Amino acid sequence: MRGACELIILGYTRFGENRLVVHTLSREFGRRSFLTRVGKGAGMALFLPLNVVEATVADNPKSTLGNASGFSSRYPLNGIRNNLYKNTITLFMSEVLFRTVKEGATEEGLYDWCLRSILTLDSLEENFANFPVRFLVELCGALGFRPSFEDVAPFIEEEAAAMRRMLDAGFAEAMLLPLTGAGRNALADSLIRYLEFHTESALHVHSLKVLRETLG
Repeated sequence: MRGACELIILGYTRFGENRLVVHTLSREFGRRSFLTRVGKGAGMALFLPLNVVEATVADNPKSTLGNASGFSSRYPLNGIRNNLYKNTITLFMSEVLFRTVKEGATEEGLYDWCLRSILTLDSLEENFANFPVRFLVELCGALGFRPSFEDVAPFIEEEAAAMRRMLDAGFAEAMLLPLTGAGRNALADSLIRYLEFHTESALHVHSLKVLRETLG
């Protein structure tokens, strides 16, 4: 296999002095990691969380890692990259995806939903503080277990009424729900517990703390 592929960057791991293992999501391969070489002073901005790039990818017969080269940006995402709060949200989103979608997993429609979510966040000019909570709700649906209030109720420790409103709201309404920082945090915690139950794994989303400190 060799050819051009559109990829969403979930993160990367340094491998020696001039190579990266790039963790990605794509239509063709689902969640997959690729090994790529980077030169000194290389444009690492290409590998920021949730960047959408195009690269030439190929199988590696000696490894489960594919090879990737020739990375280029597909969307500038200026609305995200010029905003501290949105950058923090993408850090959270990419970590949740990285920890929830296992290497090698393919979920039909997941890539296209992720791409729409990224472009939607990029386009929002205001009222996006609730976006991370809505992202978690929609991620559950994209993975095949969109929660009803009855489904998620066992995982709620507080803010039950706010959770019901969030689950029942359309996207635009969800962005305008009057939530405090503490309320958003409680909803995010509940939904992460719900995700942990359905994925049968402890997610340990470290960027949630950064998100709390940034958005309140």
